[in-house]
Amino acid sequence: MLSASQIVFERYFEPVFEPVNFDLKSGELLLVTGANGCGKTTLIRVLAGILHPTSGQLDLKAAGMAYVGHYLGIKDDLSVVENLRFMRDFLGTSGTSCEQLISQVGLTRVAEQQARTLSAGQRKRCALARLLVSEAQLWLLDEPYSNLDQEGVELVDILLNRHLDAGGACVLATHGAHRPQWAGTTDYHLVSGAAA
Repeated sequence: MLSASQIVFERYFEPVFEPVNFDLKSGELLLVTGANGCGKTTLIRVLAGILHPTSGQLDLKAAGMAYVGHYLGIKDDLSVVENLRFMRDFLGTSGTSCEQLISQVGLTRVAEQQARTLSAGQRKRCALARLLVSEAQLWLLDEPYSNLDQEGVELVDILLNRHLDAGGACVLATHGAHRPQWAGTTDYHLVSGAAA
């Protein structure tokens, strides 16, 4: 689904992290760990195409990629259901029932509320629902457990397990104590470069 060969990203002419190499296949989870400031978010943004690597090669074979990072990309003036409908229509996945997805992520009670009125955890759930709207094979998740209560953490694991069971793949960056329990998990401990 996604392979990286000697990926380097430099900031002020210094590498943020040591060269990254991996080959992610269907049904696999790459768990990126490391200390704060080691470049986990930067790596995820490079993999998503938001940042361009200074050197190295990325090879994307997946049918579609979905990214959820620190900035959730939710439109504050739209309700939860309007956010999901907008994303569904933008991506062309018209067969997806937004109401069903809202129920899956536990937001039925606030479905008509503007996103600006949601708690941090509810906003994260809304962003996670967008993953399901996308129907992308590859998920790139940066700290998906942050701002979630225990029920929300379990929800992330459920969604992740379903995605991987269905043949999807995921790169997940985390520094938290919780780690997903998936048999096809490869740990990748990111090491800081000179600029981190």
